[in-house]
Amino acid sequence: MSGKLYIVPTPIGNLKDITLRALEVLSNADLILAEDTRVSSKLLKHYEIETGMRSYHQFNEHKILPQIIEWLKSGKNLALISDAGTPAISDPGFLLVREALAHGMEVETLPGATAFVPALINSGLPAGRFVFEGFLPVKKGRKTRLEQLADETRTMIFYEAPHRLVKTLRQFEEVFGEERRAAVAREMTKKFEETKRGTLRELANYFDTHPPKGELVIVVEGKPKQKR
Repeated sequence: MSGKLYIVPTPIGNLKDITLRALEVLSNADLILAEDTRVSSKLLKHYEIETGMRSYHQFNEHKILPQIIEWLKSGKNLALISDAGTPAISDPGFLLVREALAHGMEVETLPGATAFVPALINSGLPAGRFVFEGFLPVKKGRKTRLEQLADETRTMIFYEAPHRLVKTLRQFEEVFGEERRAAVAREMTKKFEETKRGTLRELANYFDTHPPKGELVIVVEGKPKQKR
């Protein structure tokens, strides 16, 4: 009988933000596939989970996929976790899920922590319909992606690195207009959690003089519908 692949979200900051079922799955799995075992070992140690780990990240995922499929075929139950949040959301996981399903393996994804949902709700911008863009291309394809979003009417959500935030906000100004409303959420669920709200121009000016640190989520209002 084949094993099962569990996709398990882990806290994005506050270690209490983990479900009881996630702890149960991690404790009972035969092996945990972790993006960075050094990072994940802190979580496992905190909850006294002694399940063994193997590295699974963007640099080895293609190489290790065949071995993982063999483990599943042999009946092992595996749990995939990333450093923080839900695997496959701007983190490794998609390739493994696709490969497991292609081989007829059972996959179960647990609900849990992810940074963009609380950032969206906390932004005060419309949350009924939204589009998650994750990280924009750093160089090639960045301008094209933004131009494709110029007429997007849904609220848009992006991940960004601190050192690129101001540059990205300035680019957003050019494409979406400086008066477009937005919010930048920083260090969600952590001690120094902060959400700054305003126009794209106001936010760019603020962070130009207040360099940010930590994980960032940018939420941008969609293009206002034209009044008839």
